[in-house]
Amino acid sequence: MFKTVVVMLAAVTAGTIGDLLLASGMKELGDISTMNLRGIMRVAVQALTTPKLVFGTAMLAVFFFLWLAVLSWEDLSVALPMQALNYILVAFLSQYFLHEVVSPLRWAGTVLVAVGVIMITKSSGA
Repeated sequence: MFKTVVVMLAAVTAGTIGDLLLASGMKELGDISTMNLRGIMRVAVQALTTPKLVFGTAMLAVFFFLWLAVLSWEDLSVALPMQALNYILVAFLSQYFLHEVVSPLRWAGTVLVAVGVIMITKSSGA
């Protein structure tokens, strides 16, 4: 179980960093929902050369390969809930790095997720 926790913490950290970089990079490129096809294509080309998006994608690839490793030895019913730790990290780091407002209700949900992850992780040793 220790191996699973360590690798999942590394995976979740990589995934969270990737998510934050992708969100930040796309906010800099603009809201594509208001663009025509030409604007979307321009943003798609820019995305391929934007360092935040390239590094964010690389971090999500790191997450993916660590996740594959965990799936090779751990039960899915234990490993998958550990991915929910991403929600906790994202809530904290989005406030600091992306200047998002996280409401008290969202914090309450985040705490419930954390409690659930702890319960599931503890149950795998039983």
